[in-house]
Amino acid sequence: MHRRITPLWGEKKVVLHQTPRAVTPSGGLSVFIEFLGKIGFAQLIGEHLPIHMKSPNAIDPAQTLTAFLMSVVAGARRFAHTTLLRADRTLHALLGMKRFPSDDTIRNLFKRFRQGLVVQFYEPLWAWQLARLPQHPGGYSLDLDPRASNVHQQVRGLQQISDQAHPSNSEGPHGNRRRLGICGA
Repeated sequence: MHRRITPLWGEKKVVLHQTPRAVTPSGGLSVFIEFLGKIGFAQLIGEHLPIHMKSPNAIDPAQTLTAFLMSVVAGARRFAHTTLLRADRTLHALLGMKRFPSDDTIRNLFKRFRQGLVVQFYEPLWAWQLARLPQHPGGYSLDLDPRASNVHQQVRGLQQISDQAHPSNSEGPHGNRRRLGICGA
């Protein structure tokens, strides 16, 4: 089945075709999913996640955490927003998931984390992240200076702060090290 329509702005007809192929509004996530595959994300999370479910019907906690990550990358601001991705069967196929967890399942996963489990899970991830950094002759230092957010006009995320952009780096104990600053709102 096909149908010709006239776009709002333009004169050329557009032909709409029905297709049996899967279509997703989250198609841009395919690049991010491919990136996660190349860096070994699934294996790393599966190996180090200290939470295991006993029920044969339970969704793998590594898949639940990945579903949360996908939801955040897709723009979710609340656990309830993850339900938007539950209906996207193409995204499930891209992720290799038979079932996409509900917002309650994701929330319950995070409720299981206590300080000890967070440390147990995060330490190997941190070591893995540091091992992925390119070698720098002077090494690295982590700058948690709250003034960094003013330097970068409230940009969030992990950023490399150049020596010129941060006044405390002109002379001091860091010498010729690269500085990584965490900038917050």
